[in-house]
Amino acid sequence: MRAMTVIAARKEKGFTLIELVMVIVILGILAAFALPRFADLGGDARAASIQGVYGAVRSANSIVRSACLADSDCDQTASTGESVTLEGQPVALAYGYPTQASILIAAQIDANDFDTTTAGTIAANNAPGTCEVTFADATGVTDAPDIALNDSGC
Repeated sequence: MRAMTVIAARKEKGFTLIELVMVIVILGILAAFALPRFADLGGDARAASIQGVYGAVRSANSIVRSACLADSDCDQTASTGESVTLEGQPVALAYGYPTQASILIAAQIDANDFDTTTAGTIAANNAPGTCEVTFADATGVTDAPDIALNDSGC
């Protein structure tokens, strides 16, 4: 009989499974509300987006140049008036490269997704600083367009 009272008197120490689950749930809720306040994930998303645009513009520039080189009717020495067709869309050329006006068509970039109000500039919407790709037309047969990325203010 004495063994029974000793066992009943001894109390286990530690957490129950329900207590542990409740603590984890509370920590999860706190983290869900606190994380957005301490981490600005929007800037990283804008930077990744504009870097994708930069890659698309560079690729489109190369594809258009290759299409002009492959077409015997394409005059690479003309500063205006030439075009190639990509995906059923005409792309205007300057010295065998896409122009500022046609680079969005060549790169298949939707102007509604970015700020394109400044000629030759594709900028991220609502960026706090400079977050853009600039495109300057080719100035000669041997001078390719100047394509630059500035994601310092994303």
